[in-house]
Amino acid sequence: MQAPSIGGGMLPRGNGQTVRLSRGASLTDFAEKINANPASLVQVMFNLGEMVTATQSVSDETLKLLADEMNYVLEIVSPEEEDRELLESFDIEFGEDEGGEDALVARPPVVTVMGHVDHGKTRLLDAIRKTNVAADEAGGITQHIGAYQVTTAVNGEDRAITFIDTPGHEAFTAMRARGAKSTDIAILVVAANDGVMPQTVEALNHAKAADVPIVVAVNKIDVDGADPMKVRGQLTEYGLLAEEFGGDTMFVDISAKEGINIDGLLEAVILTADAALDLRANPDQDAQGIAIEAHLDRGRGAVATVLVQRGTLRVGDTMVAGDAYGRVRAMLDDNGNNVEEAGPSAPVLVLGLTSVPGAGDNFIVVDEDRTARQIAEKRAARERNAAFAKNRRRISLEDLDMVLKEGQVQQLNLILKGDASGSVEALESSLLQLDVGDEVDLRILHRGVGAVTEHDINLAAGSDAIVIGFNVRAEGRATSLAEREGVDVRYYSVIYQVIEEIEAALKGMLKPEYEEVQLGTAEIREVFRSSKFGNIAGCLVRTGLVRRNAKARLVRDGSVVAENLSIDTLRRFKDDATEVREGFECGIKLSNYNDIKVDDVIETFEMREKPRV
Repeated sequence: MQAPSIGGGMLPRGNGQTVRLSRGASLTDFAEKINANPASLVQVMFNLGEMVTATQSVSDETLKLLADEMNYVLEIVSPEEEDRELLESFDIEFGEDEGGEDALVARPPVVTVMGHVDHGKTRLLDAIRKTNVAADEAGGITQHIGAYQVTTAVNGEDRAITFIDTPGHEAFTAMRARGAKSTDIAILVVAANDGVMPQTVEALNHAKAADVPIVVAVNKIDVDGADPMKVRGQLTEYGLLAEEFGGDTMFVDISAKEGINIDGLLEAVILTADAALDLRANPDQDAQGIAIEAHLDRGRGAVATVLVQRGTLRVGDTMVAGDAYGRVRAMLDDNGNNVEEAGPSAPVLVLGLTSVPGAGDNFIVVDEDRTARQIAEKRAARERNAAFAKNRRRISLEDLDMVLKEGQVQQLNLILKGDASGSVEALESSLLQLDVGDEVDLRILHRGVGAVTEHDINLAAGSDAIVIGFNVRAEGRATSLAEREGVDVRYYSVIYQVIEEIEAALKGMLKPEYEEVQLGTAEIREVFRSSKFGNIAGCLVRTGLVRRNAKARLVRDGSVVAENLSIDTLRRFKDDATEVREGFECGIKLSNYNDIKVDDVIETFEMREKPRV
């Protein structure tokens, strides 16, 4: 059915039909779905108060506005679903075990350690791995995700467990949530002396959302004030009932610092896995899994820590991880040893990718390099469109004139560089969540892994951006170029500092807000008329003080009769005065205003800058 649009052209009406579009789609994409002319949709959006070109990526809200006007039902395809459709177009099924029951073999459980900051997660992993990672972490906060495999004896049999180490800072929520998605079992670390804390509940909610069994490690049982039973009682309120209370959650009392009962915790993990989960995978298919962490190594290029979830990854395989691809040149285990293959639940460091994948990106093994490149390029284009749609400010026709006036809308441009993709992603997420009102726009122009390069400096110089280096420095001539171009490059090693300083900078860019502060009131007792100066009010200061040149308003019988006045002249008897306080008489001449009467009240006030909170 054809019906006229608002713009006067003929456009197809949807009659409630569903249109499926990916995040960051353009009006041209929409037009292709409904067999319409993109220019007509531009006209419709113009009449709806939105200036949008046919090819630019637009936000979900803009697409929904257009769909509602055209009587279509908009369905935004999730990135996961879009990725699945992309892989299906190459006859690749992700997440499906091939073969029957005979092809499946047991695999080790994958465990994520979660909990409140400073409750001992990293020290617990130290105790398990017998290494010291915490000493290298700035501020004692785990900044990266790593994966490690350990072996423990249970009932006389050696059993392997894979650990994913998630960061402790709350700003890394997105990374922690991703860690839970790739997890079979979650270890919730709770300090026996502190008990349940806000991040404990946050971690617990992530684990529950991922629908994984939970083993509670009650840590620090050796310190003063430790009360393991209190922890059991507190967690009962959140649905975790200890086995000794008749529940099905295993609580293990440990001391990571002293190495007490670490074997008991590992045994609890194996027992929970055996009782609650059927952990099996097909080792004979092409490898599939998830990228846990990735960074750029100066000597080895892009390096990614991947967790094989099914199949076997071998040296020489062609793989795609997110929008990165390449042939596996070498693989290292968590001890730094070269390995030729990695089976289900094995974490390995992979060398040979063309670029750095994101933390949490899925990886697959494909037959040909050409297929890998095509999948990676389509994923990269999708991510780019989604980013453009997210970064673009929506400007309506009503406020277009205001926006174009210089200084009405200010924008802080940032370029983020870090040592690992997970850190950069978490930092970007935290910065974009800063809320300092609509006057200032924060925009991430570029984010990447590795040292600050001359390309970053040139981009910053051309767009007045600030470069943030997180655990990385400038390389080569980038430092001298930054000095020459006047580009501000800031280096950080703890995420707190970045967020605090950027928030302060944003608030500094805001226009000052002023509030009215009343100084005092003066009642007019007599009016003196002068041919030279006009009417002069003989007043008694009732409250506060009256100050010369202060702003004023005139109130008569409780109503304001004159605004935007000022105290032009202020006298005590025949002498000029700077201010007159409560209880004293004075003479007042208001600026360019003579309509004053006895019993009128002069209110004086000043505008003071209001501090931003």
